[in-house]
Amino acid sequence: MKSNVGSIDRILRIAVGAGLVYWAYQSGNPWFYLGAIPLVTGLIGWCPAYLPIGLNTGKKAS
Repeated sequence: MKSNVGSIDRILRIAVGAGLVYWAYQSGNPWFYLGAIPLVTGLIGWCPAYLPIGLNTGKKAS
């Protein structure tokens, strides 16, 4: 599993995901627990949704 999420993309995913999970915890609205998806993909640096479209926001292979 190669990394396909770049550093800026990872930071944004982690921040948005953590914010949504926190919001879900505070508000009691379970829909915001979907923030766990960008949080996890940001932490591991790999997004399965990028595979079918061939997107890679990480460093280019030399």
